[in-house]
Amino acid sequence: MSVTIQLDNIGHDFQDRDNIIHLFDELSFTLAANTITAISGASGSGKSTLLAILAGLLQPRHGEVSYNDQYIENSAGKGVINSKNINQFTSFIFQQFHLLSELDALNNVALPLRLKGHVDAFEQAKEWLVRVGLKDRLHHSSARLSGGEQQRVAIARAFVSKPKVIFADEPTGSLDENTAQYIAQLMRDCCHEHACSMVVVTHNPELFHFADSNYQLGHGRMELLP
Repeated sequence: MSVTIQLDNIGHDFQDRDNIIHLFDELSFTLAANTITAISGASGSGKSTLLAILAGLLQPRHGEVSYNDQYIENSAGKGVINSKNINQFTSFIFQQFHLLSELDALNNVALPLRLKGHVDAFEQAKEWLVRVGLKDRLHHSSARLSGGEQQRVAIARAFVSKPKVIFADEPTGSLDENTAQYIAQLMRDCCHEHACSMVVVTHNPELFHFADSNYQLGHGRMELLP
């Protein structure tokens, strides 16, 4: 299954003390299936908020998000699919990693597959940890891993279930330049290998080079970069 994501007239704001901060209004665009889309923008422009809306983790103030023309359910109960449905074929790489501290790297990566009943969960998890360069860290708890190593565990966990869409918030932010380039190439290769789309919020120029489309979010607008 290939997934096309459509945003129609999305608007969102939030309360900051006595002020209402408008992030975007009437934002509409399409993310094509089987492509890598990079979104950049200044701090506070709403990049992470937009990513959460795309992933169905946050409901916008107004407007609609659809997957293959099926709208995500809103607060009024209108829509065809909900976040639980979306979780069946998407993964999210969080900026804060969200690893389980009581589990080692192998168990963190295997968990999504174990929850789905895969009997080879640990074999697949090990394969992905080797691919991201953590062959010698399989049984280290997340507390014993560096920030860059934790980020690679989070990337492996996102890819292990072979999702159709991956949402990534600064996926190479804690990596050194050489490792970031390697991981960016790995993510691109894996997306092409598994016919997977990726939407990535990033400041890393390496990810801009590997993306099929680059957008800049600013002043409530999405501008397609050359």
